[in-house]
Amino acid sequence: MPDALTRDITIAPRHAALVFIDVQNYAAHPDGSEFKGLGPAEKSKYDYYFERLESVALPNMQRLQQAARGAGLEVIYAVIENLTANGRDRSLDYKISGINVEKGSWDAQVCAAIAPGDDEIILRKNSSNVFISTNIDYLLRSLGIKQVILCGVVTDQCVESAVRDACDLGYLVTLVPDASATYTAERQEASVKAIKGYCRQISTEALVAELKANR
Repeated sequence: MPDALTRDITIAPRHAALVFIDVQNYAAHPDGSEFKGLGPAEKSKYDYYFERLESVALPNMQRLQQAARGAGLEVIYAVIENLTANGRDRSLDYKISGINVEKGSWDAQVCAAIAPGDDEIILRKNSSNVFISTNIDYLLRSLGIKQVILCGVVTDQCVESAVRDACDLGYLVTLVPDASATYTAERQEASVKAIKGYCRQISTEALVAELKANR
């Protein structure tokens, strides 16, 4: 009888990558363009989101980043950024939604809290899904990656899309819910529950301990 297949497999550092989704000034900084022009009432709708980022998600991302580097994992950053000066390359959905992150702009930069190292990879995407609008699949396979750890913003949009596609492409996916954030607690809970069947879900604390044990 063959061994039962499972997603509950510990991280093998030589074949794993930590991928941060959209943790950039545009989408994860209070002064990012996604939130510009909002009145006080509209901006207050994001109080939960920024509180979660500041007190939970970003500190946990920092811990994951440090642990991943220490264990020798590839650390990769996916950011929304136009590939052309006028943004004509953006997906139809991004054009309709008004998502327009200028090439080379401050909005496109990874948040300072998890600034990339000199030899870490930044992928610039022009749609919601990093597996659709970048060469990440080719890149991961070239690097010998079989396990993908995902976290970032927002959980029920770009992060969830990455989880589903990575799973369907044959990667073993680990989601770190407490290193991810979306706009309400209800949306966070619903998303984590909805994609449970696509990925292993583990806390930052448990994953950091796992990475330290498997160096």
